[in-house]
Amino acid sequence: MTPDVLLPLLGQATLETVLMVLPAALIAQLLGTALGVALTLTRPGGLKPNRALHRLLDALVNVGRSLPFIILLVLLIPFTRLVTGTSIGPAAATVPLTVAAIPFVARLVDGALRDVPSGVAEAARALGTTTAQIVGKVLLPEARPALLHSFTVLLVSVIGFSAMAGAVGGGGLGDLAIRYGYQRFETGVMLATVAVLLLLVQGVQWLGDRAARRADHR
Repeated sequence: MTPDVLLPLLGQATLETVLMVLPAALIAQLLGTALGVALTLTRPGGLKPNRALHRLLDALVNVGRSLPFIILLVLLIPFTRLVTGTSIGPAAATVPLTVAAIPFVARLVDGALRDVPSGVAEAARALGTTTAQIVGKVLLPEARPALLHSFTVLLVSVIGFSAMAGAVGGGGLGDLAIRYGYQRFETGVMLATVAVLLLLVQGVQWLGDRAARRADHR
């Protein structure tokens, strides 16, 4: 395939990948953070311990993380059609990408919040601070560097998931690699898509590490 044909295809596929990854990552970060906070609060010794609820949430997160993404793609086809009106294309791929990422975020956020020294939250509670205030003004700010790092890990993972979405018509770089690089034996296309994916991952990792370092005032 000549460069004048390949470059527009790469540009379109990269745009589709970005349009899949960013909304999925942002929505998953929002919902996963809420779930991670709930896990931290309800665990034994937490600010709002609730053994039954914690076990339920923990089980849901474990189940969500254990499902292979390609299987989740197929399982969610009816829900994806309900939400987007279609089961193919970048918009449709955003749905399973988001669902797959939520438990992943929840576990990362739970770990980040548990690393905050317990004395910080206890000191705030001794001053009469509400649980919501402790979460919003103490735990999350104290865990900001770890949360930024976890968001970086999330973006990298969702980029990888988006490539797999191409196997079922999700569009993006994965779809380009399968349709041209694999099915039409265009080795150059395959190598080009891999190179773009590597650049995306390296760029995200560099920006995320830089942001986490700047947020860490220790």
